Amino acid sequence: MNEELSKLIDEAKAITEDARKTFGHLSAEQLNWKPSAESWSVAQCLEHLIVINSGYFPIIKKLVRGEYKHSLKERLPVLPKVFGKLVINAVKPEAQRKIKASTKFEPSKSAIDAQIVNKFVEHQQEVIEHMKMTENLNLNKIIITSPVASLVTYSLLDAHKIVVLHEQRHIAQAKRVMETEGFPKDKLMSSAAH
Repeated sequence: MNEELSKLIDEAKAITEDARKTFGHLSAEQLNWKPSAESWSVAQCLEHLIVINSGYFPIIKKLVRGEYKHSLKERLPVLPKVFGKLVINAVKPEAQRKIKASTKFEPSKSAIDAQIVNKFVEHQQEVIEHMKMTENLNLNKIIITSPVASLVTYSLLDAHKIVVLHEQRHIAQAKRVMETEGFPKDKLMSSAAH
């Protein structure tokens, strides 16, 4: 297996475990609590990742089956490298600039079921499975179009990096929500006491 892919799979596994430990014991009220009207809750961060990552699954399945039709823009030599670097730098957890999610990838505005953490953990198994499906492909040479922005192309390896970095960014965001003043901690402490 490609060494970089193996490392990304390990990082995805670590994200899964971190999410389970950090958010798994939260109540529906805590999962849906928002620091402000414009901010996202823990649940919204997790739901956003499920929705956006799922956009890669049909592409990966077509690639593995040899059914993916490469477009002209995916055959341009320089753009995928440029776009890959730009998107990777934009989604890194330490990136300062906020990126507005496209309406298609925004989480639900209403309360999200408390099962969202379990759904995210299950979803992560799918993410990892889809990464493993690509282990025999040339990850640097295969160029795909972003499921988020139809003008953006990058390598399949960059796609995997983008998924992991984007997850790390939103898990960190969800943790900051829990650290915000006003976060309902009463149930958090009582569950920790049991």
